[in-house]
Amino acid sequence: MTARLLKMGTWDTIDQYVVISSDTHAGADRLQYKDYLEAKWHDDFDVWAANYESPFDDLVDSTANQNWDSSLRMSILDADGISGEVVFPNTIPPFFETVHTIADLPWNAEELAPRAAGLQAHNRWLVEFCEDFPDRRRGLIQVMPHDIEAAVSDVLEAAATGVIGGVHIPAVPANHPVGPYFDPRYDPLWAACEETGLPIHQHPGTGAPRVGADLPAARAVMMLEFSDWTRRTLGHLILGGVFERFPGLKAVWTEQSGGISWALQVLGQLDVVVAGMKADGANRTIPLFGSAVIDSLSLTPSEYFGRNCYLGASFMPRNEARYINAVGVDRIMWGTDFPHEEGTTPYSREALRSTFSEVSEDKCRLIFGGTAADVYGFDLAKLVDVASRIGPTVSEIATPLSDDEIPDSNSAAFAGLFGFGSRHSK
Repeated sequence: MTARLLKMGTWDTIDQYVVISSDTHAGADRLQYKDYLEAKWHDDFDVWAANYESPFDDLVDSTANQNWDSSLRMSILDADGISGEVVFPNTIPPFFETVHTIADLPWNAEELAPRAAGLQAHNRWLVEFCEDFPDRRRGLIQVMPHDIEAAVSDVLEAAATGVIGGVHIPAVPANHPVGPYFDPRYDPLWAACEETGLPIHQHPGTGAPRVGADLPAARAVMMLEFSDWTRRTLGHLILGGVFERFPGLKAVWTEQSGGISWALQVLGQLDVVVAGMKADGANRTIPLFGSAVIDSLSLTPSEYFGRNCYLGASFMPRNEARYINAVGVDRIMWGTDFPHEEGTTPYSREALRSTFSEVSEDKCRLIFGGTAADVYGFDLAKLVDVASRIGPTVSEIATPLSDDEIPDSNSAAFAGLFGFGSRHSK
């Protein structure tokens, strides 16, 4: 194997791209989760499972097994040119009404206990799922922000598995009793993530307040605000001094509506606000709103982002490529969003051509796989062998996608839905 790898070259010299999807989703079949639950929850699980009906067709139809059939899933990724995957949750964990990424955050202990048990069951399943292909998968465990000690324990246990690549934390709704992430009570959790090297993650959908859920426009408003609640966390972590106290902490925002340019808008506002609040700032214009923690910030918000933060750029459309340099090439990680219908599978090669045909090879190598390998601990030398068999070639991605090659796909990679442009626009 060593001689073959030397002959083929390294990940940044071979003819193929090592593509690591920074955003895929997986989960167990509903009844499978019982095997991963503590025994004391089994009777409650039987009642829940017998009465639950999934609201999502793709979790009950003939394609649902893509979430848990490990070998089938890998064959699909192979055909799509994907060498590695970062696995966010999917399917319905025990005692939830919907997938965790769009579920309400429990407001009391009665709601929290069964859901926390359900997430632990998913985490246990996820470890085994990733162990099926340990060189090609990194899973994200899920923790709740209510019990910091329990969350820290979960992080340390997950890090020891070698196949968990990060921690998914839900956004906290305004005025929720658990408290916002700028509260210093979370410092033990940030310390554990910094120590283990496991980045924290937010995916759109969580953090919405419980208002108007039964009104006719509720689902439309939820989609409009889908990413708003998770984006708040970026400002909370910066203004709360979290990245100042934990300079090695990594944070990732994935599949945010607006592609990657949203970060520039948020950071532009934060840079101005922080400069206006700092006591020794030359542009101090709003001192009333400053504090000791603001004065302690040694970097600008944009500098913290450039050191600590990353974007999971799921199905990134062509017109967002213009922002790559401004956001930072080494801050961006492309993703397929497999197996969701808005994802790029089975047309990921076409999606990469559509968006990145005019982007230089060295930047593509970072965005497609190099940065994700560093953030999640993939061994690129091992993925070279995979990419040499299934990966898209450099020349292939450099070939622009013609209009008659645009696939029949719901993915925003082709429609430009998140970039406010058309799929034909440059």
